[in-house]
Amino acid sequence: MPSEIKDKNGEPINEGDHVFARSRGGRHEGDVDKIVTSKEEAEKEGVKHPPKVLFTDQHGHNVQHNPGALQHGEYKK
Repeated sequence: MPSEIKDKNGEPINEGDHVFARSRGGRHEGDVDKIVTSKEEAEKEGVKHPPKVLFTDQHGHNVQHNPGALQHGEYKK
């Protein structure tokens, strides 16, 4: 697995970064809580197919996305 997790634009993702993902005509947006890279961490967090980026979206839901689906910054239409 890659040692550095990168977003859709090739920028490294770190805990605390503000990221968003476009999804089904909308978006998920929030600050990164955790980055899961190993199978052991994935089992502990209830995540399948690591690596995954975990964050709480603008509605308060816990979401998990593949790093390649995320982008840094605020979502702009």
